Amino acid sequence: MNKVLSKEMTARELVDATYDAIKNTDTDINAFVELTPDLAYEAADKVDARIKAGQSDQIGPLAGVPIGIKDNMNMIGSKMTCCSNMLKEFESVFTATVVEKILAAGALPIGKTNMDEFALGSSTETSIFGPTKNPWDLDRVPGGSSGGSAAAVAARMVPISLGSDTGGSIRQPGACTATVALKPTFGRVSRWGVAPVAGSLDQVGPIANSVNEVAVTLNAIAGHDPHDAMTEGHDIVDFTSKLDAGAKGLRVAVAKDLLEADGLDPQVKAGVENAVSLLEADGAKVGEITLPHSEYAISTYYVLMSAEASSNLARLDGIRYGARAADTDDVIDLYLRTRKDGFGPETIRRIMVGTYVLSADHYEDYYDRAMRARTLISQDFDKVFADYDVIVAPTMPTTAFKLGEKQDPLTMYLSDTFTVPVNLAGIAALSMPSGLSRDGLPLGVQLIGGHFDEATLLQAAAALERSLAFDALPAHRVGARA
Repeated sequence: MNKVLSKEMTARELVDATYDAIKNTDTDINAFVELTPDLAYEAADKVDARIKAGQSDQIGPLAGVPIGIKDNMNMIGSKMTCCSNMLKEFESVFTATVVEKILAAGALPIGKTNMDEFALGSSTETSIFGPTKNPWDLDRVPGGSSGGSAAAVAARMVPISLGSDTGGSIRQPGACTATVALKPTFGRVSRWGVAPVAGSLDQVGPIANSVNEVAVTLNAIAGHDPHDAMTEGHDIVDFTSKLDAGAKGLRVAVAKDLLEADGLDPQVKAGVENAVSLLEADGAKVGEITLPHSEYAISTYYVLMSAEASSNLARLDGIRYGARAADTDDVIDLYLRTRKDGFGPETIRRIMVGTYVLSADHYEDYYDRAMRARTLISQDFDKVFADYDVIVAPTMPTTAFKLGEKQDPLTMYLSDTFTVPVNLAGIAALSMPSGLSRDGLPLGVQLIGGHFDEATLLQAAAALERSLAFDALPAHRVGARA
């Protein structure tokens, strides 16, 4: 993973090579919206100086590793636009805790990656910078909202990217691009300095090409942050400690009802079943379970997420920061025109839904009922994890769909059918490739773990990774031209 620590090349040479790769590859893919060479070379020089001084043990587990950063994370020296006209010219005035941590670990911040506007989407098509394209097929989406982060890793422009996951926005792109994508437990990683969508659902996590890279990155970014109260008091372990333990003795649950869900592609289902068989052959004890309230997860999620998004985005009003409409008549006109011109259609749609469900006339009918349903969904997982270590399920119902294919918002929302229950319960989950479809597109399998038990989740993923031995590469990547 690390050519710098092995002294195959200097960190500065690696930054040069990374930007050359992006120049030659990203024209087709559009994974990056801003490159940050000043920051990358500054970090590289620090790493090289430490290595030259014989202080390699003092520069962290990500020393000399190029990393992409989703464009909803603040980093001094870069913009933080959330890929929206509302923040198109916004310059970060501080650095998010998670970014500070990767920098402290020696990472090289290559640039900001493309995303759905304000992380509200499942395809990375709502960005003002244009859609990101899937390195496996440029006519298809890379998933969303962290599609730029996933595509940059899949195309081998960078080995690791940071994404954020509110309802599947790390795992769903992972499934579309054949990358390993982890949503940690809610509260495992600080969200301070990350533009919020839904504060009770958002979580930052890594996307990489191997389970080991994901585990090493989680070691660097996890932990308490006084700026984020949800990180209070959670023990940190070495997330690489169990990667070689294998699956023997693990209690693996197969989510039977999810495998029988309407709209599940038979090839995706076969990939999940094969993954279960491989874990069982490796010594895992397999049983079937059901998540009886999962059928309500999508409706529950979109009520709660839209409500929180509506509240969070209310601060973008043209008064304090961000875009501001010119030549307005009064403050009401300023609000209306700023938000109309600044937000895209999907963002406006979710703000309107959120405002509606929070209104006095509809709060009990929608928001209150959704909160009750969320409790039931969380309790379903608690019951399963009393007897099992890991749940195996699909990541998304189909392979990556074509750009522009899902014009109906409700159809788009169903892409998150299998991922949103995890966010509602606040537990950890990981997507990894389970193979390729008949037309050469990645198939994803989702492993779900209990609260703050990422070590066991990663143990299962590492065992499955060895058994699958997935080594296919996308046609559109660094070093390959289709």
